Amino acid sequence: MDAEKPERTKEETAIVLDFLPNGYSYDERPMYMKTPIVQAIGKEHFVLLELVPKKGIHLQSFEEVYIGDGKRDKIHHIVGKIALGKITATAKSELEFVIKDIVKKNEKNFVEFFNKAQPLSTRMHQLELLPGLGKKHMWQIIETRQEKPFESFADLKNRVKLMPDPEKTVIKRILQELEGTEKHKIFVDT
Repeated sequence: MDAEKPERTKEETAIVLDFLPNGYSYDERPMYMKTPIVQAIGKEHFVLLELVPKKGIHLQSFEEVYIGDGKRDKIHHIVGKIALGKITATAKSELEFVIKDIVKKNEKNFVEFFNKAQPLSTRMHQLELLPGLGKKHMWQIIETRQEKPFESFADLKNRVKLMPDPEKTVIKRILQELEGTEKHKIFVDT
């Protein structure tokens, strides 16, 4: 009997980090053989992707593009996932700004993480995976959320003493997960 494979998460939309109309500079093929390349990040699971736009389409940084299973108006196909080390300098410089924007626009989902985070083992809790949060903050968050769930990052910061900025903490954790060195993933789906 085959063990069931977990279903791979698919991104529906992505945010353009960099658009290379003439493909990669290190691609030694003749110009007519090169294809334009888009480096993007998935809006929901923060997956770094390499995309090929449709002919004649020019994209801007921060532009949102549909990459789901339906009819795509700007993207021809998805080449695949791309490692953080393989993205361009432009894409790297835009990455934190784009992640911050996604976190800000989806604050409710990230606050929900603080409301529902669970233990990973008898010694480790999901909350402790966030940079700057130790056992003391973890227990304060758990006790405070039992009284009343958190409603926003501001609410969380006000109700938990000496809490590091929750928005910055989430952004920092997403960047750490994208580097690929973290054992446990909270926000980035690979």
